[in-house]
Amino acid sequence: MSEAAGFTEDELETGRKLFAGEWDFVAGAGTAESLPRMQGVEVAFAGRSNVGKSSLINALTGRKALARVSDTPGRTQQLNFFQGAANLRLVDLPGYGYAKAGRAKAEAWTEIAQAYLAGRANLARVFVLIDSRHGLKDSDAGTFDLLDQAAVSYAIVLTKADQLKATEIETRVKETEAGIARRAAAFPVVFPTSSKLGTGLPELRAAIIRVMRERA
Repeated sequence: MSEAAGFTEDELETGRKLFAGEWDFVAGAGTAESLPRMQGVEVAFAGRSNVGKSSLINALTGRKALARVSDTPGRTQQLNFFQGAANLRLVDLPGYGYAKAGRAKAEAWTEIAQAYLAGRANLARVFVLIDSRHGLKDSDAGTFDLLDQAAVSYAIVLTKADQLKATEIETRVKETEAGIARRAAAFPVVFPTSSKLGTGLPELRAAIIRVMRERA
């Protein structure tokens, strides 16, 4: 996938080295007022509850428990910031679309997400995670709308690709590309990944390196 996506060996190797370095939890924010000050380059991860955001962050960084993994949807109620080398921060946004969370929590998520997305000048890209077994859902459209309106560049990451056959993944990628084709801020490359097997992680790291270099 690396050459098809246009990533160079340098980007792949730089990504490997960066994500193999030290990572630390540096801040959690449950309100707009408690967001940490802007620093370096931030890359955020969004997605429906239980889509595998924490597992992906742990897999990317080679850590077992950097981000808290839970089998209970809706557990992450704040934005969590993780600091790496080269002044890069990963931001884990609260999961959305969990029906039992209730309207109040859904509104609270929207409020802090809007505050973060609209006012974060150092936010380079948002990776929106989609469960490859289920594809795009109506709840994802609201997040895409929010990102389009905020003019924040975002890309789609398909998670749990190990649970589908290769032909099924190819079909899902094409369906996803078609679903975001007319989205103003959507990056055209879709990343199929597996946190369990490591599939697609080198390319995702390389994509982050490229974004960082574009911001330099």
